Order: sequence, then structure tokens, then C-alpha cells
Amino acid sequence: MSLSVVHMEGAYTLASRLWTLSICHGLIYRAVMDIAGIILAGGLGSRMGYVKKAFMEIGGRTVLDRLLAVYVPLFSEIVISARDRADFAGYGHVVAEDRFAARSSLTGIHAGLDAMTASHGFISACDAPFVQGGLIALLLAEATPDMDVIIPIKEDGYMEPLSAVYSKRCLPFIEDQLKREDYKIIRFFDQVQVKTVPLDRLAAGDPHHVSFFNVNGPDDLVQAETLARDLGL
Repeated sequence: MSLSVVHMEGAYTLASRLWTLSICHGLIYRAVMDIAGIILAGGLGSRMGYVKKAFMEIGGRTVLDRLLAVYVPLFSEIVISARDRADFAGYGHVVAEDRFAARSSLTGIHAGLDAMTASHGFISACDAPFVQGGLIALLLAEATPDMDVIIPIKEDGYMEPLSAVYSKRCLPFIEDQLKREDYKIIRFFDQVQVKTVPLDRLAAGDPHHVSFFNVNGPDDLVQAETLARDLGL
């Protein structure tokens, strides 16, 4: 276990397993684990004409490149969870192929958690091109070794399962669920230790409130291009 001190002032640095993250001047956060970064890149993109979302371009950059630019300063271990290993062979990161035939986010979470060497992994997906490093850093600072899921929760009670931290201890419960062909991510939460983090505790890391913007269809892609241009994302 490594000890990480997060000093919020404006830049990201990463040195081996001791890292300092900065977001907002004057705030200090302490995290106590080494956490892997997992990118779910195996979606069908059926509503996008079966385009692989990882390689969609927004503002001249692919979604995968955008996510990696956020992940690299934050995580010493990065895993790309995908259906086809060959698609990602040139990226220099571990590629975890799905072990279940069904196409689902839960399938990708299972593959990523199984492949990582860290005890916990932060999950994001290629539906979310604008996830902010500042928000991730604040969420990581909420993580403790005894918690199995650390997840943002909105005021209406909705949790964000694809911008959350999961422990390897979740694997047997996820696997049992997948064998039952039950793909609702939060279904296993009552079997593990869950910590919900209100969005107002993460707001300083995402001033434009874009981390949870999802590209699910052509209209969303048009809006994403507008956000990238107008906000300089």
C-alpha cells in the first residue's frame, strides 16, 4: 500500500506509486491506495451505426485518446477493457478481453477488474468523452481499502456506475450475476461495501459539469462537438 497526498493547486504529477494531484487551490486530500484506471472500450455503438466509440473523433481527437490523456497522469496502471485485443495493440497498455459473450458494461467491468494488478480500479467508458481528471482525483481521495464501490450519487439518488471505483472483491459477485444474464451494474451492490459520494463533493473537479455527458447517438455527437469547441475541451 502506498500513501498518496493530494494537494489541490493546479497540476498533476505522478512518481511511481506516490502521486500528487491538484485541482483547487487550498484544498488538501489524502488517498491511501494505488488504484488502476480502466477504460471500457468494447461497446457495440449500435445507436451510432455500429461505430466503435473508442475511435470516434470529437474536436479532432478520438474518445480513447481523450480518456488516456486524463488517465496517464493519474494512474500507474491502465487497462483497456475491450472485445477485440487487436484494435488496441498499439497503445502500450494492458488489454483485457471480455470473458463473457454478452455485450454489456458489466462484462467490461468484470474483464478490467480481473486483469488489473491493483486492488481497486476506477472505471470510465468511451461513452463519456469529457470525464475530468479533477473529478476523478476527488473521487479517488474518497476511496479507502475497506470499501468495494466508491460511486458518485446525484441529488435525485441516481448513482453513476461508469464513473466509479470498484475493488477486486466485487469479482465473484459480478461473475455470478453475469452467469445469470443479469447486466444491471448496481444489482450486486447489496453484497459489497458501498460508499456514495454526493456530487457537490466532486464539483470543484469539474467546473463545466461535463464528466457525465454521454455520447449515445448522433445528436449527442453533434452536441459533443459543440461543447468541445465552446469550452475548449
